[in-house]
Amino acid sequence: MPVISMFYGIIIRMFYYDNKEHKLPHIHIEYAEYNAFVSIPETNLLAGDFPKDKMKLVIAWVEIHKEALLADWKLAVEGNTVFKIEALK
Repeated sequence: MPVISMFYGIIIRMFYYDNKEHKLPHIHIEYAEYNAFVSIPETNLLAGDFPKDKMKLVIAWVEIHKEALLADWKLAVEGNTVFKIEALK
């Protein structure tokens, strides 16, 4: 499960072939003991729990990088290597 970005202690991952359970394009986010799934198109929390202040950072990052994330999603569900995406600064 490749890490595509990290910022402010948040790890963003995208799994290969991960379109079975959550049909929508999504990312896996981790911070300390928190884990969650966030949809890319709508930036909705699909599952899990995440601190509100850190979730705001994730949503901002997804909005900025939505095109790149959707391109990575297409690669990931086909089993291809995904690209790193610039961290939130």
